[in-house]
Order: sequence, then structure tokens, then C-alpha cells
Amino acid sequence: MSLTPRAAVPGVPGTGAPAASGAPASGKAASGAPEVQPRDFPTNRGGLCQKGWTSAAVLGAADRITTPLVRRSLLPGGDQPAAPTDPTAPTDGGRGAGPLVPVSWETALDLVASRLAALAAESGPETVAVFGGGGLTNEKAYALGKFARTVLRTPNIDYNGRFCMASAAAGMNRSFGVDRGLPFPLADLGGAQAVLLLGSNVAETMPPAVQHLAGARAAGGLVVVDPRRSATARLAEDPAAVGGAGAAEGVHLAPVPGTDLAVLLGLLHVVLAEGLADREYLEARTTGFDDVARSVAGWWPERVESVSGVPAAELRRVARLLAAAAPVHGGTGAYVLTGRGVEQSTQGTATVTAAINLALALGLPGRVGSGYGAITGQGNGQGGREHGQKADQLPGYRKIDDPAAREHVAAVWGVDPETLPGPGVPAVQLLRSLGALGPDGARAPGRPRALLVHGSNLVVSAPNAGGVIDRLRSLDLLVVCDFVPSETALLADVVLPVTQWAEEEGTMTSLEGRVIRRRAAVPAPGEARSELWIFAELARRLGAPETLAFPTDPAVVFDELARASAGGPADYSGLSHARLDADEAAGGPGLFWPVPARTARTARVSDAQVPPVTSASDTLPHPGTPRLFLDRFATPDGRARMVPVDHVGPSDDVRPDAPFYLVTGRVLQHYQSGAQTHRVAELEKLVAEPYVELHPVLGFRIGVPDGARVRLTSARGRVEATARWTDAVRPDTVFMPFHWSGVGSVNQVTTDATDPISGMPEFKVCAVDVSVVGAADRLGTLQKELST
Repeated sequence: MSLTPRAAVPGVPGTGAPAASGAPASGKAASGAPEVQPRDFPTNRGGLCQKGWTSAAVLGAADRITTPLVRRSLLPGGDQPAAPTDPTAPTDGGRGAGPLVPVSWETALDLVASRLAALAAESGPETVAVFGGGGLTNEKAYALGKFARTVLRTPNIDYNGRFCMASAAAGMNRSFGVDRGLPFPLADLGGAQAVLLLGSNVAETMPPAVQHLAGARAAGGLVVVDPRRSATARLAEDPAAVGGAGAAEGVHLAPVPGTDLAVLLGLLHVVLAEGLADREYLEARTTGFDDVARSVAGWWPERVESVSGVPAAELRRVARLLAAAAPVHGGTGAYVLTGRGVEQSTQGTATVTAAINLALALGLPGRVGSGYGAITGQGNGQGGREHGQKADQLPGYRKIDDPAAREHVAAVWGVDPETLPGPGVPAVQLLRSLGALGPDGARAPGRPRALLVHGSNLVVSAPNAGGVIDRLRSLDLLVVCDFVPSETALLADVVLPVTQWAEEEGTMTSLEGRVIRRRAAVPAPGEARSELWIFAELARRLGAPETLAFPTDPAVVFDELARASAGGPADYSGLSHARLDADEAAGGPGLFWPVPARTARTARVSDAQVPPVTSASDTLPHPGTPRLFLDRFATPDGRARMVPVDHVGPSDDVRPDAPFYLVTGRVLQHYQSGAQTHRVAELEKLVAEPYVELHPVLGFRIGVPDGARVRLTSARGRVEATARWTDAVRPDTVFMPFHWSGVGSVNQVTTDATDPISGMPEFKVCAVDVSVVGAADRLGTLQKELST
């Protein structure tokens, strides 16, 4: 996607309402507004979804933050009236500190630096915490991790990717030795005879990607595992209903929520029991097969049916379909893909591991045209987790507790490795620890008392959100960098206005490991600044030595990132903005990490292990690595690890006081917490409010009419929305999207129980009660909303 530049950012830009198909209603932009133009790129081939077509509108949101804001009570003379121009003056966000008022950058940064320094002096560097985001550019994510560990010297940093890709990353690292969402180009899917897609509704979340499923659909080999008959499930179940002319009927499996792992164990059982495994591949390229084979022996299809509700005959059909597509049986290729629906679980890492075990048994990973991959959920979900904003990582996917990694990165940064903190804690644990006061209201020493938030809207997006809001309100200092007044920004003591996607230079990394340039197309409005500038200014105020540099030029930051990543699993050392620009200008295929600085002239570049270089005269620029594992896996012995796992079930299962499963997800028109998409009139008009999907049989049984106001209650809280009857959801299950705040914020009821390996919270399934909201209840809800 590209924008036609304009001279200035107007108040309210727009691009015209998108048509239902996702195409723009008009090719012309509103007067003065940038015009969105689709780019013919390998992943989307010129396609955009509705969010893409309307994305320029966010650049001119009417409530765009263009100047720093600080709570009035924190300023000298803070008892004076709020400035009349302050758009947030009517509320203090529940923090008892007065409204937010505009101030200069000097005032805001001086205040932040002085408060951070005072807290660290009083209680130690751990008293300051940092929370990043998967939407930050690679440069900003890298600089954030560097700032936290060298200037703040705190171990307390993590990011919202812990809510997104953590289980996939843990599973791939354990089995393959490296985590890249797709270890192959997305376009490779197009030649597959079969694709097993678990827990991902790509038809709504990534519509342009659906075209890469055409080959599997035509062969009747698209298998979608989802408790709902989502738009993606309908691609398999009834191709003609979604414009699938020429496609054959695939398979939709609708298991009981939280039982996807049992389904995978049953599929592997059938593959082994019917002699469909690739034994030669298993012998040559894996370890641990015998233990895994024993572990799935008890998961025969009829047992899986009793647990998951998926018919035994369908399990056998799918296992045979995948095996027929595998190269060992003469097929043209098969893929196993997972998404958040199966990964956001207390057994998410185990589920990913089971998916990898199935793929390995069929001989798929490391073969062109076949494999395992995880569908990334955020704009820079891949790059955002590679370069240091994750609790246990340094740039290049290095472990922070690895002495050699610490020494290498510290040398790039110009600091003593002994000064770098150790690993932090995952996001949910970090959020639980926040606040000068514990949950019981007593002062709790050692807890983080200040939090810096970058690129995340925790009030809406975190699990058990009510508890998170309480923790945020208990902080001594909350600083939020954002470009619109998100729900989290409105709780902050200080809000710093930052640049967004079309206003900044940098890079991002796609779900396939392709490093992509982001370019500024329009100037930033008002006094908005890049986080790179903010880090540099805060570092200076906090007394960082001159040898500890924080460049503000993204190209310079990238060059430093490349040096810091050198030799790591995600090696960017052979890349630069200039090389990426030149590759694009020449119509190149793009560059996929790892891209070491040089490679041997005669070496075959096919996997993550690059041969040693003997002399400069024998080297060439490394061409990148589109496909990992063709020769070996990124483990010490080059073999993939097969790891036994078992099904346990969700942490919050149904019971008499909460007899129904709740599953959550996205809708086509909105994204994440909705902080951006709710500010696009065309999208907001299409889906203006939250809703709850339930089966008509369930509605009749519990007395919830279609269109009624309905309440969902869990052990953590309650939410309200409009009921929608549909047979696309199981009769024991309700579905609610997560893009809204307030009484319609579904994460008020989701559980913050986490996967013991990845730290991923169990967003996707919990137990709820469902009831109709009466007139008195509606009045109480209205009064509560007005008061807050």
C-alpha cells in the first residue's frame, strides 16, 4: 500500500466508504487528503481489506493528539482551571489527579525524567516498567529495549506480542530452534494440495491472503478448525457461498472450544496407525519420534470425538487428506498453519507443538511447497519480537541470560555487560505486579511504580481488563505514547504525541520474515515526535553518558540494530535501508532474514546456518533466506525436536454457574482495541457496537431473543452487548469480538490464566453465564457509563 503525498495534514481526511468486497467505493481521495493506492506486493498482490482502503482517515482523526498532555495537578499551580482548548479536560481518568492539559515538550519530558529518577533512587531501577507493542517499527522496538536496559536499567519490559505470538514462538523455538512465523514465503501456499488451518479466520483478519489458499480449495484440501462457521470456515464448507467458483468442498471441523489439541493428537494417531508417516524423513531429520508415537497411542478417533465433538470419521478423513497431499505419498504439498484461536490458551505451546509434530510426521517442514507456520496477528508482530522488547530477549533473537549474547550486544551499545539487567517477566505477570499498592491496598515494596506504554492499549486489550485498570490506577506514574486518546492514554499522567505509520521512516518484518521498508508519506501534525527522539531526550535528561548513543535517524538506528543482531538467529547484519531500497527499486523479491553480512561465494544459501567465510575476496552479499530448514533445522544437531504433549483442557471450564463457552475474535472492519478503526467513519458505520453471537437453539432455551440486550458474566466481571442469533456458532458457545471498551469490553470477562511456557493468556475460551438485561439493569449501566 502507498499514499500519494500531500502538503499538510487536514483536520478530517477520508477516502470514501469501501465496497462490501473490500474495494474502494471511489478511486478519488477527499480534498487535501492522501489517496490510498494498493501496491502489487507478493503477499497481497494488490489487494487491500476495508481497513487498508480507509487507513488514511486515521491520519487526520479529529481528536489526534498533537501536543504533550500532563495532569494539571502535577504542574506548578496545578489548582488552576483547565485550559479551555483541552479536549480531555472533562475527566481525570479516575486517577484523582485532575484533567490532562497541554504543555511544552520541555515541561513534559522534564517531569517524566524527574519522576523516573526519583522513583529509581527511592526504590531501585526495577520500580520502572516498560510495555511495548507489536505495531512499532523494528527501529523503535529495538531502541525501546535498549533504552529500558541501558538507561532505566530495568528488567521489567515486555510487550503486547505476548498476547499474540508467544505460544507459536515458544513451540517453534522448542521444535525448530528458531521462530519465524512462516519459514517460507506466503505465496508458497498457492501450490499446496492441502492446508490445515487451525484457529485463524484469515478471510476476515487478512482477506488478501485468502487468494493463496486457491490451490488447496480447488483440490478440496482446505481444512478449517474453528468452533464457529466463520468466513474462513465457509471457504471450505460451502465454496459457492463465498464466490468460490471452481473450488471443491473442503472440511470444517467445529470442536468444543479448548479441545483443538485433542483434535491434533487424534490426527497424528491416525497418521501413525494407518502407516501414513514419512518414516525416512523422521529417521533422517527428527529426534523424539518414539516418545511422541507412544504419547498419542491413547488418542484414537473415537476418544477424540468424545472429548472434542468432532466425528471420528471426519478425523480419519482429514488425516488421509493431509497424507495424500504430502510429498512422501506423491502429493504436491501440504501445510499445517496455526493462529490465535488455538494459541491463546493455557495449552497454547502444547497445541503448537502438536501441530508441528503432525507436520513432521508427514515430512512437511523443510521441503519446498510444504511446511508448518503460524499466522502473525499484528502489523509488525514478527519484527516486534526479534529485537529486544520481549522480557527475555536481546536484539537478533538472542537470549538475555546468554553471556555471549550479553557481551556482543553490550559491545555494540558501548556499555559493560554486567550492567545489563537479567530476564524480566511475561506481560500478564508484569501487569499483575504494577502499582505502589498491592491488590489489598497495602504498600508493597519492590513492585513497579511507574509504567511507560508504547503502541499498546492495555485497558481494552489485556485479559481480565478490570484488574489491569486497577493496577494502572495504582501507579505513581503512567506515561503513554500514542497518537489518539486511547482508553489507556486517558488514564495516563503524561501523554506524549507520537508519529504513526505514514509519518515515519523505518522497517517492519512480515509474517514470512521479509524485511520491508516503511516510508514517510505525509508530515506529522503539530508537535508529534518519533519515539526515537523521545528516547534520546529522556536518555539525556536521565544522565546517560555520551558514549551511550540514541540516534534519531531511523537509518542509523537500523544500522546499529543490524550490528547488534549479527550472529543471532534473526541476523539482519547484511541489511540496511539503502540495500532494502535498492532491492525494491530493482524489482527484487525482497530480503528475508537471516541475512548475514557476507556469505561464501560458493555456498548454497538454504537455511539458517550460514557457512563460515574465509576471506573477503570469496564473499558476496548474502541474498537472504526465503525458506528455512531446507538442509537442516536451527538446532545444535540440525534435527527437529518432536516433543510429547497431552490435552488438559481450558483453565476456566464450564460449570453450573457458568454453563457456556465464550470465544472471542475479530471482525473484518475493526482492528485490535479499535483505537484507530473506531475513528474511521466508514468502518464505524458498518459495525458500530459490540455484539454477542449465539445459536437460536441456545437463545430459545435460555430466553434470549434475537436483538435483546444480553449480559455475559464470568468469575472476573461482566459485559453487555446486543444478541445476534446465528447458526454459525455451536449451541454450547457464544462469540463476542474484542474491539470495544466500556461495558462492551469483552476482556473484562476473559481469564488471565497463562500458558506455563509462553506466558500467553487464555483469551480465546472461558466459561460464562448468559442472561437478558432488564430495564432496571439498563438504567444502572447507563448511569455507570455517565459517571465514568
